[in-house]
Amino acid sequence: MLMPSIFGETLMDDFFNDFAKPWRPAAHAMPATGVMKTDIKEKDDSFELEIDLPGYKKEDVKAELKDGYMTISAETKKENEEKKEDGKYLRRERYYGSCSRSFYVGEDVTENDIKAKFENGILHVCVPKVEAKPAVEENKYIAIEG
Repeated sequence: MLMPSIFGETLMDDFFNDFAKPWRPAAHAMPATGVMKTDIKEKDDSFELEIDLPGYKKEDVKAELKDGYMTISAETKKENEEKKEDGKYLRRERYYGSCSRSFYVGEDVTENDIKAKFENGILHVCVPKVEAKPAVEENKYIAIEG
């Protein structure tokens, strides 16, 4: 015994046993890597975003602006069915996928300022740089009765 372990016989046995097991993803598992990869380029007067959305159509993609955050979301649903002539299923597959990502663009940016274009599975978004308006201090007085 090499050293005590709270995981089992020994820590080293647990370590090597984990690598000895074959790794198999669940049948429904989809890799999350690569979803909505985004390139952001800063220009003099704007920020340009290129968001990868392979497999999505323009009507699957939504962009929303709320409280200074621009949220891009995409959702798709696909069904494939192949039947034999007698009506028994030979193959039937369904896929549903959705993803979203938020970017802080500032409180002073409006939806009319942002330009977006979907082309070949890439969403191109141009967000102008808007100078933040300096907060004006307001004196707030309390009414005194009497």
